[in-house]
Amino acid sequence: MPVLDEKLHDVYDEVLRRNPGELEFHQAVHEVLGSLGPVVAKHPEYADAQIIERLCEPERQIIFRVPWLDDAGRVQINRGMRVEFNSALGPFKGGLRFHPSVYLGIVKFLGFEQIFKNSLTGMPIGGGKGGSDFDPKGRSDAEIMRFCQSFMTELYRHIGEYTDVPAGDIGVGGREIGYLFGQYKRITNRYESGILTGKGLTWGGSQVRTEATGYGTVFFVDEMLRTRGESFDGKRVVVSGSGNVALYAIEKVHQLGGTVVACSDSSGYVVDGKGIDLDLLKEVKEVRRGRVADYAEARGGDARVAADGSIWNVPCDIALPCATQNELNGSDAAALAGNGCLAVGEGANMPATPDAVEVFAEAGVLFGPGKAANAGGVATSALEMQQNASRDSWTFEYTENRLNDIMRGIHQRCLETAEEYGSPGNYVAGANIAGFTRVADAMLALGVI
Repeated sequence: MPVLDEKLHDVYDEVLRRNPGELEFHQAVHEVLGSLGPVVAKHPEYADAQIIERLCEPERQIIFRVPWLDDAGRVQINRGMRVEFNSALGPFKGGLRFHPSVYLGIVKFLGFEQIFKNSLTGMPIGGGKGGSDFDPKGRSDAEIMRFCQSFMTELYRHIGEYTDVPAGDIGVGGREIGYLFGQYKRITNRYESGILTGKGLTWGGSQVRTEATGYGTVFFVDEMLRTRGESFDGKRVVVSGSGNVALYAIEKVHQLGGTVVACSDSSGYVVDGKGIDLDLLKEVKEVRRGRVADYAEARGGDARVAADGSIWNVPCDIALPCATQNELNGSDAAALAGNGCLAVGEGANMPATPDAVEVFAEAGVLFGPGKAANAGGVATSALEMQQNASRDSWTFEYTENRLNDIMRGIHQRCLETAEEYGSPGNYVAGANIAGFTRVADAMLALGVI
């Protein structure tokens, strides 16, 4: 864990006191505070207005019951929540996660990260996050529809294009967004396409939104590599996960000349010496809703699946953790560095533990933190909001170019800010400080609210 500036110890202690047991939230706050020492020294006005203390306390936390009927007619109860963290820059913006691990601490960690991620995009969007401990795996489409309808029956009263605009996350894809939007439309009798992003292309969605987080991560890492005269061309790449982010990170790596040799899911990981066959992987994961073992069986040849060990032991030049938080620890980082890994880009939210980040720094491995490297998803959500507001629709090429420009801008902002505050080449410090200062200045301008 980074050492906190003396002025920030009391802030962190108060976060621990007010949010007991929320370990992921504590970790996210500590990681940001670890970069802010030089900022509070240079800008005492932030401390005088207690900007950091206010940033660590959500504007609003909504927790609600979600009752629904399963296919057997039994009543099921889940917990839903939405944490509207900070709206200094614009309406709250952030995804919904449906996963059994979801509890308030995870939603708050994600929402806190979202403040700075959204700020880094340069777009007028605040930070928030939500979700439920509902597990869509193994559920029928009808059960998922009934759950989503019940969830939106409460959530609808808290969202709006000028208030809070949710999107998808783990367990929430196009199917779930469709059911959620349909219920909102049904309840309100209004076609407000700007209240959710990640929609289908035929009903208000944006080109590239599906691909955006994975593509954006690769664009960001490509910019990092350029600072050392490198590129993806000819590189071996390992990508954890096999969901939306991972699939499109793999696609963009292949387009840039790299070869993804391994990917994973919760059942294990697959190593494919010839390079992952993306079309086959998409069929297995998105059509059959199968596991990586099914991919290995269908692929044959050099593809092999492992149910134990770590995907990060697979030798590679570039690693893209795209699965979930804290999936890559210090031992994994040491294995990557020992195998000659040049760069790591976080496609997921906080997938590298603090000790892993420290190992990468000591080994000179380029490291792109999630709040910068995976900001492409929310950036393209903001582009979707623009199109909804203007009743417009852009081409794939135009939208992808906009995304690429945004990711290049984020990279440049991180690099220049790290240099300005005495940490040249440190993308963690650059992302945290650049994201923080933009929000802090807006909060100062708006007064004590």
